[in-house]
Amino acid sequence: MWTELNSPDDRRAAVAQLLLLHLLAAALAPWLAKVLRTKAFLVLALAPAVSFGWLVSVSNDVRAGNLPTQRISWVPGLGIDLDFRVTTLSWVLGLLVTGVGALVLLYCTWYFTDRDPTLWRFTSVFTAFAGAMLGLVLTDNFLVLYVFWELTTVFSYLLIGHNPASSTNRRAAMQALIVTTFGGLAMLVGIIALGVHHTYSISGLLADPPPLDAVTVASVVLLLVGALSKSALVPFHFWLPGAMAAPTPVSAYLHAAAMVKAGIYLVALLAPVFAGAPAWHALTMGLGLLTMLVGGWRALRQHDIKLLLAYGTVSQLGFIVAVAGLGTKQAALSALALVVAHALFKSTLFLTVGVVDKCTGTRDLRQLSGVGRRLLPVAVPATLAGLSMAGIVPLAGFVSKESALESLWEDVHTSAPLTAPWSWLAIVGVVAGSALTVAYTARFLWGAFATKPGVAPTPVKAAHPGFVLAPLLLGVTSLLLGLLAPLESPWLQPYAVGFPVGAEPQTLALWHGVTVPLMLSLVSVAVGLVLFAQRDLVARLQSTVPALVDGERGFSRTLRWVDRGAVETTAVTQRGSLPIYLASILIVFVSLPGLAAATQGTFPEVRLWDNPGQAVVGVVVVAAAVLVLVTRRRLTAVMLVGATGYGVSLLFILHGAPDLAITQMLVETVSLVVFVLALRRLPTKFTRHPHSPSRTWRIALGVAVGASVGAIALVASGGRTAEPVSAGFPTEAYAFGHGKNIVNVTLVDIRAWDTLGEVSVLVAAATGIASLIFVRTRNTRLSRATSKSLPSSTPGRGTWLHGGRTMRTEKRSVIFEVVTRLVFHIMLAASLFLLFAGHNQPGGGFAGGLVAGLALVVRYLAGGRYELDEAAPFDAGLLVGLGLLVAVGSALAPLAFGGTILETTTVDFTLPPWGEVHVVTSLAFDIGVYLIVVGMMLDIVRSLGTGIDRQIAEESEDAGGAGDTGAPGEQDEVVRS
Repeated sequence: MWTELNSPDDRRAAVAQLLLLHLLAAALAPWLAKVLRTKAFLVLALAPAVSFGWLVSVSNDVRAGNLPTQRISWVPGLGIDLDFRVTTLSWVLGLLVTGVGALVLLYCTWYFTDRDPTLWRFTSVFTAFAGAMLGLVLTDNFLVLYVFWELTTVFSYLLIGHNPASSTNRRAAMQALIVTTFGGLAMLVGIIALGVHHTYSISGLLADPPPLDAVTVASVVLLLVGALSKSALVPFHFWLPGAMAAPTPVSAYLHAAAMVKAGIYLVALLAPVFAGAPAWHALTMGLGLLTMLVGGWRALRQHDIKLLLAYGTVSQLGFIVAVAGLGTKQAALSALALVVAHALFKSTLFLTVGVVDKCTGTRDLRQLSGVGRRLLPVAVPATLAGLSMAGIVPLAGFVSKESALESLWEDVHTSAPLTAPWSWLAIVGVVAGSALTVAYTARFLWGAFATKPGVAPTPVKAAHPGFVLAPLLLGVTSLLLGLLAPLESPWLQPYAVGFPVGAEPQTLALWHGVTVPLMLSLVSVAVGLVLFAQRDLVARLQSTVPALVDGERGFSRTLRWVDRGAVETTAVTQRGSLPIYLASILIVFVSLPGLAAATQGTFPEVRLWDNPGQAVVGVVVVAAAVLVLVTRRRLTAVMLVGATGYGVSLLFILHGAPDLAITQMLVETVSLVVFVLALRRLPTKFTRHPHSPSRTWRIALGVAVGASVGAIALVASGGRTAEPVSAGFPTEAYAFGHGKNIVNVTLVDIRAWDTLGEVSVLVAAATGIASLIFVRTRNTRLSRATSKSLPSSTPGRGTWLHGGRTMRTEKRSVIFEVVTRLVFHIMLAASLFLLFAGHNQPGGGFAGGLVAGLALVVRYLAGGRYELDEAAPFDAGLLVGLGLLVAVGSALAPLAFGGTILETTTVDFTLPPWGEVHVVTSLAFDIGVYLIVVGMMLDIVRSLGTGIDRQIAEESEDAGGAGDTGAPGEQDEVVRS
């Protein structure tokens, strides 16, 4: 693999492959977890490790400005491509995402146990999150960035809710999901507005910034809302401490090195061109400094060392966003250095907390005492990371913090971009926040590792050497990065050079002489140590000062207001009357589009029929529709409705559309079956109601709706001014789809994306409905006709319909069984013929699946539910899922051969004794549709057929009857006829 990446061209083409590597690893993770248990993490760590190695291999290209790029066409018609581009900013974030990700996966090997029942899910979701985060920082398209953005939101929700049995995990996961999804939706609006107004390309936007008009400014503000919610800034800061309910590796990765950096990445991405936009500094620097102070102040009152770090993370994120939002060259360099330093020291500290928790059984600093001596391999890197977080020389945190103070001091002198007193206020805020950082860092190190007077030594179990490897490597790296700061600068400066404001940035270094930023840094350290030394006084002060910013309470109140508003609105609008709901919808339909069509539309010349046969069929359809309104028997009404559907199929035939006619007939037949099976639990006749004014109104409304539909149909059909897009379908169907049946080729080739979306929705709907209907039966064993289920009156009687032997003699029909024996296999053969011949003749996977499903219905009617399970001894949900898998697999398969998604080709070969065989690859897609439809039909029969049979049998048993015979009830004689 590495030999393939030696040339620049090969390296440029590897970004998408790295994402596919993560996807493959996530797909294999459940199996690896089942086979290897916790050792699966060692294998999964290879995915981010390989990505880290690739990013290292392209580092010289990135530094030289020879940026690796890749483009994969996705939706060309909408201008959406999978664009990837490795800039200095994305390269740095990518190294953090992959490097820390690999170490955290390594750490998980000893954090989890082989007995953890959720291991299979955690391994898959965590690896998928790492891939989504990598895609987020490497993409060069705003829409694709949003896709990865929301993927990280979903995956983080699953990781925070790692233990679904815990109400704390569920509440924290839902809180994080709601907040970050709200920000993501706001960001999506901004992306669309910016894309329509200018461009969706990130590099295009940076190269050619749009003017700061109202649309652009509004778009930037919406983008910042998404960024601030993701990075947990005030007022969205409360979700991050709540997310500490997640396992410690999740906290170390998502909430220190990866997910929360997504918002910072977006701010840093937009800063070169939008740092001067209205409201930019108020949102970034204003809220950033406020968050720094709020988070630091709240951290000083925490007793859970993990929660202490969580509020510290909130504070540090505010600091980084404030520096990144300043918009000068020096601030840009400082912000990027802060991102790197923060990822290193905060991930080290969170991983340390995990070791302490596992080895001592507690995270309460009031109970921890003397841990540092017995966990020295952990205490050392934790101390290094803590000193880096506090900004103590010679750690990376000191270098980046001093650089940040230098950028703010430069702004005081130049008054650009901030002016006094705002620049002075920013410096005061950063110094105060840094002092709080020193104080809560000292509180953490003292609370986790110090020996406390009056507290018994905490029992400590020895930690596995592999368990402390990840925090040790990260802590040492934080030290080395501080010592080698001058070597870090050249790699980060290409990002800072792109800013138009400010002088050339000062090189990162441990010593710049005795400067004002150094003095400010020393002041913050001194004040922080005083705050820690007077921690009892600070605690008393905090207990007397009310919380000025309590986002969680505001969030809870907002949810209560929303719930109350929903209840009140529902009470007014949802009266519990189906006729009122339906009448409201229909009245609006008649009043708006119906009235507009009748009064404003242009009606074309109408030809009533092309031949007398159409007139005859039309009269029959109208007569059947009228008779439905006057009949009192439910079954008669269903048959008359079916007559209208069959009449429409005859009109299709007379118009020369046999494919549509076949589909319409099959759908109508299935509808009749569904109706009639459901009628077994309803009264035979409709309830007779006396004539009333409301009935007159309903009749008038029905007539008005019918007239509106007719008017809209006429106006729409006569309003065409351009040539229809379908005019070119006959040519394209043969040239592009290699078939003569235009309808089928349209479904599986020309508009295959639509079909794939529709079957996906169908599967989702089927799964949801089945979960309601099959609460007890779908996931149980299928019923099979056995000797125990056979009636004693028919011992040993042989018949090809095994399930029929379970039926009482008076319920069996010899004629129906003989007919079933004759037609069942013919129907299956016909369904396969429609499937395989549909590309060139009337048919297709949908029609074939309906015929196969009707064949199963015939078996059920002939022999009852046991016979249905004999004919189809498999789970319907499995068949539906297999069909979707086949359809999606056939759509993606062309990518493996250098083609595009859903691309169709032909395969010709000789197969004795048939000779030349011509196969179109889209047949596989049609097979997937066939399996989905058969599974759906099986679900229908098992719910409305066997499900109702069970209810009837249970009621019969309760009444002292014969019990469960597996056969349809008495009313099913009507169904058979």
